[in-house]
Amino acid sequence: MTALADLSWLRPRGSNHAGMSQYNERVLLQAIRLHGSMPKADLARLTRLSTQTVALIIERLLDEGLVLKCTPQRGKVGQPSVPITLNPDGACFIGIKIGRRSVDLLLVDFCGAVRERRSVAYRYPDPDLLFGQIGAQLQSLRDRLRPRQAARLSGIGIAAPLGLGGWQAVLGGAAPQAGRWDHIDIRAEVQALSEVPVVFAKDTMAACVAELVAGHGRSVRSFLYIFVGTFIGGALVLNSCVHAGLKGNAGALGSLPLALARGGDGSDAVPGQLLSAASLFTLERLYAGAGLDDGAAYDERALQEPWLAHTQAWLDGAARAIALALCNANCLLDLDQAVLDSSGHPALLERLLERTALALAQYSWEGVRRPALLGGVIGADARAVGAALLPLHANFAPDRELFLKILNAA
Repeated sequence: MTALADLSWLRPRGSNHAGMSQYNERVLLQAIRLHGSMPKADLARLTRLSTQTVALIIERLLDEGLVLKCTPQRGKVGQPSVPITLNPDGACFIGIKIGRRSVDLLLVDFCGAVRERRSVAYRYPDPDLLFGQIGAQLQSLRDRLRPRQAARLSGIGIAAPLGLGGWQAVLGGAAPQAGRWDHIDIRAEVQALSEVPVVFAKDTMAACVAELVAGHGRSVRSFLYIFVGTFIGGALVLNSCVHAGLKGNAGALGSLPLALARGGDGSDAVPGQLLSAASLFTLERLYAGAGLDDGAAYDERALQEPWLAHTQAWLDGAARAIALALCNANCLLDLDQAVLDSSGHPALLERLLERTALALAQYSWEGVRRPALLGGVIGADARAVGAALLPLHANFAPDRELFLKILNAA
Protein backbone atom coordinates (compact mmCIF):
# COMPACT_ATOMS: atom_id res chain seq x y z
CA MET A 1 0.00 0.00 0.00
CA THR A 2 1.26 3.45 -0.90
CA ALA A 3 2.01 5.74 2.04
CA LEU A 4 -0.25 8.75 2.53
CA ALA A 5 2.72 11.04 2.00
CA ASP A 6 3.01 9.75 -1.57
CA LEU A 7 -0.60 10.48 -2.55
CA SER A 8 -0.25 14.09 -3.68
CA TRP A 9 -1.41 13.01 -7.14
CA LEU A 10 -4.85 12.28 -5.62
CA ARG A 11 -5.49 15.91 -4.75
CA PRO A 12 -8.45 17.22 -6.75
CA ARG A 13 -7.87 19.62 -9.59
CA GLY A 14 -10.11 21.17 -12.23
CA SER A 15 -11.26 24.46 -13.70
CA ASN A 16 -15.05 24.18 -13.37
CA HIS A 17 -17.63 22.59 -11.08
CA ALA A 18 -18.68 19.83 -13.50
CA GLY A 19 -15.11 18.89 -14.32
CA MET A 20 -14.12 18.96 -10.66
CA SER A 21 -17.09 16.78 -9.68
CA GLN A 22 -16.29 14.13 -12.28
CA TYR A 23 -12.61 14.22 -11.38
CA ASN A 24 -13.40 13.76 -7.69
CA GLU A 25 -15.56 10.76 -8.53
CA ARG A 26 -12.61 9.22 -10.34
CA VAL A 27 -10.30 10.03 -7.43
CA LEU A 28 -12.57 8.14 -5.02
CA LEU A 29 -12.98 5.17 -7.35
CA GLN A 30 -9.22 4.96 -7.83
CA ALA A 31 -8.59 5.21 -4.08
CA ILE A 32 -10.91 2.25 -3.47
CA ARG A 33 -9.37 0.33 -6.38
CA LEU A 34 -5.85 0.78 -5.02
CA HIS A 35 -6.48 0.46 -1.28
CA GLY A 36 -9.57 -1.73 -0.98
CA SER A 37 -12.86 -1.09 0.75
CA MET A 38 -12.96 1.62 3.41
CA PRO A 39 -15.47 3.88 5.18
CA LYS A 40 -16.26 7.34 3.85
CA ALA A 41 -14.32 9.01 6.66
CA ASP A 42 -11.17 7.13 5.71
CA LEU A 43 -11.72 7.96 2.05
CA ALA A 44 -11.94 11.64 2.97
CA ARG A 45 -8.65 11.49 4.87
CA LEU A 46 -6.93 9.54 2.09
CA THR A 47 -8.05 11.80 -0.77
CA ARG A 48 -8.03 15.07 1.21
CA LEU A 49 -11.59 15.77 0.13
CA SER A 50 -14.11 17.07 2.65
CA THR A 51 -16.34 14.56 4.44
CA GLN A 52 -19.41 16.23 2.94
CA THR A 53 -18.00 16.02 -0.60
CA VAL A 54 -17.15 12.35 -0.17
CA ALA A 55 -20.62 11.58 1.21
CA LEU A 56 -22.34 13.28 -1.74
CA ILE A 57 -20.13 11.55 -4.33
CA ILE A 58 -20.54 8.13 -2.72
CA GLU A 59 -24.32 8.50 -2.84
CA ARG A 60 -24.10 9.23 -6.58
CA LEU A 61 -21.79 6.27 -7.14
CA LEU A 62 -24.18 4.03 -5.21
CA ASP A 63 -27.09 5.22 -7.37
CA GLU A 64 -25.03 4.54 -10.51
CA GLY A 65 -24.19 1.03 -9.29
CA LEU A 66 -20.43 1.60 -9.34
CA VAL A 67 -19.88 0.96 -5.61
CA LEU A 68 -21.54 -1.11 -2.89
CA LYS A 69 -21.90 -0.85 0.86
CA CYS A 70 -20.21 -3.60 2.86
CA THR A 71 -21.30 -5.07 6.18
CA PRO A 72 -21.07 -2.39 8.92
CA GLN A 73 -17.99 -2.66 11.13
CA ARG A 74 -18.77 -2.55 14.85
CA GLY A 75 -16.63 -2.44 17.94
CA LYS A 76 -15.67 1.22 18.00
CA VAL A 77 -17.21 4.18 19.81
CA GLY A 78 -20.19 5.73 17.99
CA GLN A 79 -22.07 4.53 14.96
CA PRO A 80 -20.68 1.47 13.11
CA SER A 81 -18.67 2.41 10.03
CA VAL A 82 -19.77 1.13 6.64
CA PRO A 83 -16.93 0.29 4.22
CA ILE A 84 -17.48 1.21 0.57
CA THR A 85 -16.24 -1.17 -2.12
CA LEU A 86 -16.28 -1.37 -5.90
CA ASN A 87 -19.22 -3.17 -7.47
CA PRO A 88 -17.78 -5.87 -9.77
CA ASP A 89 -20.88 -5.54 -11.95
CA GLY A 90 -20.58 -1.75 -12.14
CA ALA A 91 -19.06 -1.96 -15.62
CA CYS A 92 -17.33 -4.49 -17.83
CA PHE A 93 -14.73 -4.38 -20.58
CA ILE A 94 -13.30 -6.65 -23.23
CA GLY A 95 -9.57 -6.98 -23.80
CA ILE A 96 -8.29 -8.44 -27.07
CA LYS A 97 -4.69 -9.57 -27.54
CA ILE A 98 -3.74 -10.17 -31.15
CA GLY A 99 -0.46 -12.05 -31.31
CA ARG A 100 1.66 -13.90 -33.81
CA ARG A 101 0.45 -17.28 -32.55
CA SER A 102 -3.04 -16.64 -31.12
CA VAL A 103 -5.79 -14.16 -30.39
CA ASP A 104 -7.15 -14.01 -26.84
CA LEU A 105 -10.30 -12.24 -25.67
CA LEU A 106 -11.05 -11.56 -21.99
CA LEU A 107 -14.20 -10.20 -20.39
CA VAL A 108 -13.07 -8.17 -17.37
CA ASP A 109 -15.32 -6.77 -14.64
CA PHE A 110 -15.11 -3.40 -12.87
CA CYS A 111 -12.69 -4.83 -10.29
CA GLY A 112 -10.35 -6.08 -13.01
CA ALA A 113 -11.22 -9.76 -12.55
CA VAL A 114 -11.46 -11.99 -15.62
CA ARG A 115 -15.01 -13.34 -16.01
CA GLU A 116 -14.80 -15.08 -19.39
CA ARG A 117 -12.09 -15.92 -21.90
CA ARG A 118 -11.85 -17.04 -25.49
CA SER A 119 -8.76 -18.05 -27.47
CA VAL A 120 -8.02 -19.04 -31.06
CA ALA A 121 -4.59 -20.40 -32.03
CA TYR A 122 -2.96 -20.21 -35.47
CA ARG A 123 0.43 -20.51 -37.15
CA TYR A 124 0.15 -17.02 -38.64
CA PRO A 125 -2.44 -14.22 -38.21
CA ASP A 126 -4.23 -14.21 -41.56
CA PRO A 127 -6.22 -10.96 -41.75
CA ASP A 128 -8.85 -12.56 -43.99
CA LEU A 129 -9.71 -14.98 -41.20
CA LEU A 130 -8.66 -13.18 -38.03
CA PHE A 131 -11.28 -10.44 -37.90
CA GLY A 132 -14.05 -12.92 -38.62
CA GLN A 133 -12.81 -15.01 -35.69
CA ILE A 134 -12.67 -11.91 -33.46
CA GLY A 135 -16.22 -11.00 -34.46
CA ALA A 136 -17.47 -14.50 -33.63
CA GLN A 137 -15.72 -14.53 -30.24
CA LEU A 138 -16.99 -11.04 -29.40
CA GLN A 139 -20.52 -12.21 -30.09
CA SER A 140 -19.91 -15.29 -27.94
CA LEU A 141 -18.81 -13.09 -25.03
CA ARG A 142 -21.77 -10.73 -25.47
CA ASP A 143 -24.16 -13.69 -25.49
CA ARG A 144 -22.90 -14.58 -22.00
CA LEU A 145 -23.90 -11.19 -20.61
CA ARG A 146 -27.20 -10.60 -18.88
CA PRO A 147 -29.14 -7.59 -20.21
CA ARG A 148 -28.00 -5.40 -17.31
CA GLN A 149 -24.37 -6.43 -17.85
CA ALA A 150 -24.61 -5.87 -21.60
CA ALA A 151 -25.79 -2.31 -20.94
CA ARG A 152 -22.67 -1.76 -18.83
CA LEU A 153 -20.15 -2.95 -21.43
CA SER A 154 -18.09 0.24 -21.55
CA GLY A 155 -15.30 -0.38 -24.01
CA ILE A 156 -12.99 -2.74 -25.88
CA GLY A 157 -9.21 -2.53 -25.78
CA ILE A 158 -6.87 -4.12 -28.30
CA ALA A 159 -3.23 -5.04 -27.75
CA ALA A 160 -1.16 -6.03 -30.77
CA PRO A 161 2.42 -5.65 -32.05
CA LEU A 162 3.02 -2.49 -34.04
CA GLY A 163 4.67 -4.61 -36.76
CA LEU A 164 2.44 -7.68 -36.81
CA GLY A 165 3.70 -8.68 -40.25
CA GLY A 166 7.36 -8.02 -39.51
CA TRP A 167 10.40 -10.20 -38.80
CA GLN A 168 9.35 -12.86 -41.28
CA ALA A 169 12.94 -13.90 -41.98
CA VAL A 170 13.50 -14.46 -38.27
CA LEU A 171 10.34 -16.55 -38.05
CA GLY A 172 11.60 -18.78 -40.82
CA GLY A 173 9.95 -17.61 -44.04
CA ALA A 174 7.63 -14.90 -45.28
CA ALA A 175 3.92 -15.57 -45.03
CA PRO A 176 2.09 -14.27 -48.11
CA GLN A 177 -0.20 -12.15 -45.91
CA ALA A 178 2.65 -10.41 -44.05
CA GLY A 179 2.80 -7.22 -46.08
CA ARG A 180 -0.94 -6.65 -45.80
CA TRP A 181 -0.70 -5.84 -42.09
CA ASP A 182 1.19 -2.64 -42.92
CA HIS A 183 -1.99 -1.27 -44.48
CA ILE A 184 -4.58 -2.55 -41.98
CA ASP A 185 -6.04 -0.32 -39.25
CA ILE A 186 -6.65 -2.94 -36.54
CA ARG A 187 -8.65 -0.60 -34.32
CA ALA A 188 -10.96 0.40 -37.18
CA GLU A 189 -11.49 -3.23 -38.20
CA VAL A 190 -12.57 -4.20 -34.68
CA GLN A 191 -14.61 -1.02 -34.24
CA ALA A 192 -16.68 -2.11 -37.24
CA LEU A 193 -17.60 -5.21 -35.23
CA SER A 194 -18.77 -3.39 -32.12
CA GLU A 195 -21.09 -0.59 -30.99
CA VAL A 196 -18.93 0.31 -27.97
CA PRO A 197 -15.74 2.39 -28.29
CA VAL A 198 -12.56 0.52 -29.26
CA VAL A 199 -9.02 1.64 -28.34
CA PHE A 200 -5.62 0.27 -29.37
CA ALA A 201 -2.15 0.07 -27.81
CA LYS A 202 1.09 -1.79 -28.55
CA ASP A 203 0.93 -5.24 -26.96
CA THR A 204 3.90 -4.92 -24.60
CA MET A 205 2.76 -1.45 -23.58
CA ALA A 206 -0.67 -2.85 -22.72
CA ALA A 207 1.00 -5.62 -20.70
CA CYS A 208 3.02 -2.96 -18.90
CA VAL A 209 -0.21 -1.07 -18.10
CA ALA A 210 -1.53 -4.24 -16.45
CA GLU A 211 1.64 -4.52 -14.33
CA LEU A 212 1.49 -0.82 -13.49
CA VAL A 213 -2.16 -0.91 -12.41
CA ALA A 214 -2.53 -4.38 -10.89
CA GLY A 215 1.04 -5.53 -10.17
CA HIS A 216 4.35 -4.09 -9.02
CA GLY A 217 3.37 -0.65 -10.28
CA ARG A 218 1.33 -0.13 -7.12
CA SER A 219 4.55 0.19 -5.12
CA VAL A 220 7.36 0.66 -7.68
CA ARG A 221 7.34 4.07 -9.36
CA SER A 222 9.88 3.52 -12.16
CA PHE A 223 10.86 0.27 -13.84
CA LEU A 224 11.81 -1.33 -17.11
CA TYR A 225 9.18 -3.87 -18.14
CA ILE A 226 10.15 -6.95 -20.16
CA PHE A 227 7.66 -9.44 -21.58
CA VAL A 228 8.86 -12.73 -23.09
CA GLY A 229 6.26 -13.92 -25.57
CA THR A 230 6.55 -15.32 -29.08
CA PHE A 231 8.80 -12.25 -29.45
CA ILE A 232 10.37 -10.50 -26.47
CA GLY A 233 9.42 -6.85 -26.01
CA GLY A 234 9.21 -4.21 -23.36
CA ALA A 235 7.97 -0.87 -22.09
CA LEU A 236 9.16 1.84 -19.74
CA VAL A 237 7.54 3.25 -16.58
CA LEU A 238 8.84 6.54 -15.22
CA ASN A 239 7.29 8.13 -12.11
CA SER A 240 4.27 5.81 -12.29
CA CYS A 241 3.56 6.72 -15.94
CA VAL A 242 4.09 4.55 -18.98
CA HIS A 243 6.47 6.46 -21.23
CA ALA A 244 5.16 5.98 -24.76
CA GLY A 245 7.90 7.75 -26.68
CA LEU A 246 7.63 9.77 -29.88
CA LYS A 247 6.02 7.00 -31.95
CA GLY A 248 4.54 4.89 -29.16
CA ASN A 249 7.45 2.47 -29.25
CA ALA A 250 9.53 3.34 -26.17
CA GLY A 251 10.98 0.27 -24.49
CA ALA A 252 11.24 -1.74 -27.74
CA LEU A 253 13.82 -4.05 -26.21
CA GLY A 254 13.42 -6.79 -28.77
CA SER A 255 15.24 -4.68 -31.33
CA LEU A 256 18.33 -4.12 -29.17
CA PRO A 257 21.50 -5.47 -30.89
CA LEU A 258 23.49 -8.15 -29.10
CA ALA A 259 26.90 -7.32 -30.59
CA LEU A 260 28.93 -4.59 -32.26
CA ALA A 261 28.43 -3.97 -35.97
CA ARG A 262 31.76 -4.57 -37.72
CA GLY A 263 33.20 -2.98 -40.84
CA GLY A 264 31.40 -1.07 -43.53
CA ASP A 265 32.11 -3.12 -46.65
CA GLY A 266 29.17 -5.44 -46.21
CA SER A 267 31.37 -8.44 -45.46
CA ASP A 268 30.10 -8.86 -41.94
CA ALA A 269 26.58 -9.90 -40.94
CA VAL A 270 24.34 -7.43 -39.16
CA PRO A 271 24.35 -8.19 -35.40
CA GLY A 272 21.42 -10.22 -34.13
CA GLN A 273 18.74 -8.61 -32.00
CA LEU A 274 17.58 -9.51 -28.51
CA LEU A 275 14.41 -11.08 -29.90
CA SER A 276 16.48 -13.66 -31.79
CA ALA A 277 17.93 -15.05 -28.54
CA ALA A 278 15.31 -14.45 -25.83
CA SER A 279 11.95 -15.04 -27.53
CA LEU A 280 9.81 -18.11 -27.11
CA PHE A 281 9.76 -18.69 -30.86
CA THR A 282 13.48 -19.54 -30.50
CA LEU A 283 12.57 -22.21 -27.97
CA GLU A 284 9.85 -23.45 -30.33
CA ARG A 285 12.46 -23.89 -33.07
CA LEU A 286 14.75 -25.87 -30.77
CA TYR A 287 11.90 -28.26 -30.00
CA ALA A 288 10.81 -28.53 -33.63
CA GLY A 289 14.39 -29.21 -34.75
CA ALA A 290 14.49 -32.15 -32.34
CA GLY A 291 11.17 -33.51 -33.62
CA LEU A 292 9.31 -32.42 -30.45
CA ASP A 293 5.97 -30.65 -30.05
CA ASP A 294 6.85 -26.94 -30.10
CA GLY A 295 3.70 -26.11 -28.12
CA ALA A 296 5.59 -27.23 -25.02
CA ALA A 297 7.24 -23.80 -24.97
CA TYR A 298 4.04 -22.53 -23.36
CA ASP A 299 3.25 -25.23 -20.81
CA GLU A 300 4.78 -27.34 -18.04
CA ARG A 301 6.41 -29.78 -20.48
CA ALA A 302 9.17 -27.22 -21.07
CA LEU A 303 10.79 -28.40 -17.82
CA GLN A 304 10.23 -32.09 -18.47
CA GLU A 305 12.14 -34.62 -20.57
CA PRO A 306 12.70 -34.80 -23.50
CA TRP A 307 12.17 -31.03 -23.84
CA LEU A 308 14.27 -30.09 -20.78
CA ALA A 309 17.72 -30.29 -22.40
CA HIS A 310 16.63 -27.88 -25.15
CA THR A 311 14.98 -25.62 -22.57
CA GLN A 312 18.23 -25.44 -20.60
CA ALA A 313 20.12 -24.33 -23.70
CA TRP A 314 17.51 -21.67 -24.44
CA LEU A 315 17.50 -20.43 -20.83
CA ASP A 316 21.26 -19.95 -20.90
CA GLY A 317 21.23 -17.88 -24.07
CA ALA A 318 18.06 -15.95 -23.22
CA ALA A 319 19.23 -15.04 -19.72
CA ARG A 320 22.59 -13.74 -20.91
CA ALA A 321 20.93 -11.71 -23.67
CA ILE A 322 18.36 -10.20 -21.29
CA ALA A 323 21.10 -9.37 -18.77
CA LEU A 324 23.06 -7.53 -21.47
CA ALA A 325 19.97 -5.54 -22.43
CA LEU A 326 19.24 -4.70 -18.79
CA CYS A 327 22.79 -3.59 -18.14
CA ASN A 328 22.81 -1.22 -21.10
CA ALA A 329 19.29 0.08 -20.43
CA ASN A 330 20.04 0.75 -16.80
CA CYS A 331 23.18 2.73 -17.61
CA LEU A 332 20.96 5.05 -19.63
CA LEU A 333 17.84 5.15 -17.44
CA ASP A 334 19.16 4.67 -13.87
CA LEU A 335 16.26 2.48 -12.72
CA ASP A 336 15.83 0.75 -9.38
CA GLN A 337 13.78 -2.15 -10.70
CA ALA A 338 13.17 -4.30 -13.74
CA VAL A 339 10.09 -6.51 -14.11
CA LEU A 340 10.24 -9.68 -16.20
CA ASP A 341 7.05 -11.50 -17.22
CA SER A 342 6.17 -14.09 -19.84
CA SER A 343 3.45 -15.93 -21.70
CA GLY A 344 5.32 -19.13 -20.92
CA HIS A 345 4.64 -21.39 -17.96
CA PRO A 346 5.24 -19.77 -14.52
CA ALA A 347 7.88 -22.39 -13.69
CA LEU A 348 9.78 -21.50 -16.86
CA LEU A 349 9.62 -17.81 -15.93
CA GLU A 350 11.01 -18.65 -12.49
CA ARG A 351 13.99 -20.43 -14.07
CA LEU A 352 14.55 -17.51 -16.45
CA LEU A 353 14.52 -15.06 -13.53
CA GLU A 354 17.11 -17.15 -11.69
CA ARG A 355 19.39 -17.45 -14.72
CA THR A 356 19.08 -13.75 -15.56
CA ALA A 357 20.00 -12.76 -12.00
CA LEU A 358 23.13 -14.93 -12.26
CA ALA A 359 23.99 -13.39 -15.64
CA LEU A 360 23.60 -9.86 -14.24
CA ALA A 361 26.21 -10.69 -11.62
CA GLN A 362 28.78 -11.24 -14.38
CA TYR A 363 28.81 -7.56 -15.36
CA SER A 364 30.71 -4.72 -13.76
CA TRP A 365 28.33 -2.29 -12.05
CA GLU A 366 30.96 0.26 -11.17
CA GLY A 367 29.50 3.73 -11.61
CA VAL A 368 25.88 2.53 -11.78
CA ARG A 369 23.42 0.68 -9.56
CA ARG A 370 22.38 -2.84 -10.42
CA PRO A 371 18.57 -2.93 -10.68
CA ALA A 372 16.52 -5.43 -8.70
CA LEU A 373 14.87 -8.03 -10.94
CA LEU A 374 11.24 -8.85 -10.13
CA GLY A 375 8.90 -11.45 -11.58
CA GLY A 376 5.76 -10.07 -13.20
CA VAL A 377 2.48 -10.46 -11.33
CA ILE A 378 0.02 -10.82 -14.23
CA GLY A 379 1.56 -13.58 -16.35
CA ALA A 380 0.37 -14.87 -19.71
CA ASP A 381 -2.80 -12.75 -19.68
CA ALA A 382 -0.89 -9.48 -19.21
CA ARG A 383 -1.44 -8.17 -22.74
CA ALA A 384 -5.16 -8.95 -22.86
CA VAL A 385 -5.73 -7.73 -19.29
CA GLY A 386 -3.85 -4.54 -20.09
CA ALA A 387 -5.98 -4.08 -23.19
CA ALA A 388 -9.15 -4.31 -21.07
CA LEU A 389 -7.72 -1.87 -18.52
CA LEU A 390 -7.24 0.81 -21.18
CA PRO A 391 -10.96 1.63 -21.58
CA LEU A 392 -11.54 1.03 -17.86
CA HIS A 393 -9.03 3.66 -16.83
CA ALA A 394 -9.86 6.01 -19.69
CA ASN A 395 -13.43 6.11 -18.36
CA PHE A 396 -12.98 5.83 -14.61
CA ALA A 397 -9.46 6.80 -13.47
CA PRO A 398 -8.23 10.31 -12.59
CA ASP A 399 -5.00 9.80 -14.54
CA ARG A 400 -6.78 9.13 -17.84
CA GLU A 401 -4.36 11.47 -19.63
CA LEU A 402 -1.71 8.75 -19.19
CA PHE A 403 -3.79 6.29 -21.16
CA LEU A 404 -4.79 8.84 -23.78
CA LYS A 405 -1.09 9.53 -24.39
CA ILE A 406 -0.47 5.81 -24.85
CA LEU A 407 -3.37 5.49 -27.28
CA ASN A 408 -2.50 8.60 -29.25
CA ALA A 409 1.13 7.52 -29.57
CA ALA A 410 0.09 4.10 -30.87
